[in-house]
Amino acid sequence: MVGFGKKLQKARVPTWEVYYISYKMMKEKVNVFGQELKSGSKVERKRILKEFSDMLDRQVEKMVLFLLIKQGQLALQLSKLADEREAEDTELEGANEAARISRLRDAYHAVGEDLLALLQFVDLNATGLRKILKKFDKRVGYRLSDEYVATRSNHPFSQLQHIFRHVGIGSMVATISRNLAELENKGQPVTSIYEQRSKLGIQDPIIESIKRAEDRLTNSASFLRFLGQQFINEEEELPEEEKREEENYHFVSLVLNLVNTYLYMVNTYIIVPTADKYAMSLGAAPTLCGLIIGSMAVAQLVSSVYLSAWSNKSYYGPLIFSSLILWIGNLLYAVAYNFNSVTILLIGRLLCGLGSARAVNRRYISDCVPQKSRLQASAAFVSASALGMASGPALAGLLEFKYTAFGVTFNANTLPGWIMAVAWFLYLIWVVIGFKEPSHEHLIVDEASSSASQDNQLGKKESQKGTDRHDALEPLLSVSLKPSNFNAERADLKSDSSNDKQSKKPATSFLEASRLLARPLKVQLYVYFMLKFAMEILLSESSVVTQYYFGWGTRSVAFFLALLGLTVLPVNWVVGSYASNIFEDRQLLVGSEILTCVGVIISFDFGILPYSVTQYVTGAFILFVSAEVLEGVNLSLLSKVMSSRLSRGTYNGGLLSTEAGTLARVVADCAITLTGYLGQDVLLNATMFPTLIICIFAVVSTMWTYNSLF
Repeated sequence: MVGFGKKLQKARVPTWEVYYISYKMMKEKVNVFGQELKSGSKVERKRILKEFSDMLDRQVEKMVLFLLIKQGQLALQLSKLADEREAEDTELEGANEAARISRLRDAYHAVGEDLLALLQFVDLNATGLRKILKKFDKRVGYRLSDEYVATRSNHPFSQLQHIFRHVGIGSMVATISRNLAELENKGQPVTSIYEQRSKLGIQDPIIESIKRAEDRLTNSASFLRFLGQQFINEEEELPEEEKREEENYHFVSLVLNLVNTYLYMVNTYIIVPTADKYAMSLGAAPTLCGLIIGSMAVAQLVSSVYLSAWSNKSYYGPLIFSSLILWIGNLLYAVAYNFNSVTILLIGRLLCGLGSARAVNRRYISDCVPQKSRLQASAAFVSASALGMASGPALAGLLEFKYTAFGVTFNANTLPGWIMAVAWFLYLIWVVIGFKEPSHEHLIVDEASSSASQDNQLGKKESQKGTDRHDALEPLLSVSLKPSNFNAERADLKSDSSNDKQSKKPATSFLEASRLLARPLKVQLYVYFMLKFAMEILLSESSVVTQYYFGWGTRSVAFFLALLGLTVLPVNWVVGSYASNIFEDRQLLVGSEILTCVGVIISFDFGILPYSVTQYVTGAFILFVSAEVLEGVNLSLLSKVMSSRLSRGTYNGGLLSTEAGTLARVVADCAITLTGYLGQDVLLNATMFPTLIICIFAVVSTMWTYNSLF
């Protein structure tokens, strides 16, 4: 990966040199501040934070004022061209029409090229600002990024907003597009851009280049979303990596990964309403449902690791393996009834867990979906999971009938297995026919060879970059550097590059990954464990608890669980669209943790009054919704406190969070099974008490690291 300092040296416009961010100087200041804070006091820390923030303000001001000057100059050129067109339309109508149109078209193209160069100027500076903030956070040990952006962007006189919102540039793009379209149409009026939704009036190369540059700027400069709604193992990319992802992207393959996610969640929850009754039909205790449900999670602890490692070399293989294992596992789950065997039942569920490809699905989106589409793909992943969570119990509620054919029984207990077996078989055929294996050259990491080859290719990739953007900008991007400055910068970059390679080397084992877990990261992984534990206790014991207290049947339990699952998307939408704009992530984290505790407390059977449906449903909804909010906020914070070395490789942050959540489900399901031996009358309180203790400890741990969470 090319160092940013070298990229800045090659890409900047020589005549604008003094207006670019002083990246090297600021990097040196960050190193100095890091040394000063090793033995500094709180007073010293405040001084450094203020000094560094003021320095950033001056850099932003320098960049924004130049941006406004250049925008004004370009707007003036467009205004003069408009006056020129109007004058020539009335005075020279019909005379030298072709030459006039050609000259005007060239003039508008020239303005467009200058505008494209200006967009790249903003993009480079925005990237430099973000990188400096990240370096400061890491070196000084204080997360200034969010605090700086929040205070500067929300101010009524914000200069930073000129980076977020490029309205003036968009207006000039519209003007250039309209005029080029009219010139192409020989001066005749064209359809207004306001009647064309989001599309512009002409597909001109310079307009397309500007729009691509705007899209890149939106992704790189949108600081308010920079550390929020993203996958845990997502990392920042350079243009050559984006181009490679564009080549790898295959929409049908993405859909197949999302369908795999959906079917697996359906497979997980479709048995929840009937697991206790299935256990009883085989002569076991109803509380064995915890073990039946949890056995899938036990196997998932293993499958997440080996399938994640397999995905380093292939995505097709893990999906085929997942489909086959899940097909066999569901068949065993279904035929266990006729064999009257709890062993076959549990083996079937274990095989289903061994087929879990959620880590692969998540990684496919991170590695093979272009950055511009990744947010939508990530949202689709969450939606598929939520829809599967709701669909599973709902489908189980529709299967209350009994039929025997050829000695095989089809009833409410076995039909979930038969239906999922058919679904996975059809999915297997679809994968064989429709999945396209992406290139894995960038995933197979040989540190020694990749470092050498990377150094040899840096210059080649950079020289081609101008052509990829637009041929007209090549003179601007081919910068002749002064030897003295270049040599000093190159030496600095060489040192920085070697440090970056070491710091970005992925973890190669769980032990190495565990050493990279800072205190805030450990707490957030524990919070993830807590919320998954609480949700699993609620969902897995629901059929037993509701049968004991309220006499609910399979259909009632299925309807209740489906309603819980349907709250996921609306709750995430409210949090993402409104709450996250009002409160900090850490405030939402503490609030949702406290509400989760409240939900657990309401769910207790205090024995003072008869336990009612209202009390149970109220506690369940507060607990479940709070845990859903907590999950979204927790994953956002995890992405912020995660080491860059955990953003790639087999043992990445996504795998760690998956393992933490799966372990929580295993512990919760085992707790249900073990406490079931105490009797169904004490099951609810016996499982809710440890849940409350775990939740309270999560609140205490979060408050302990509160100042490290931004």
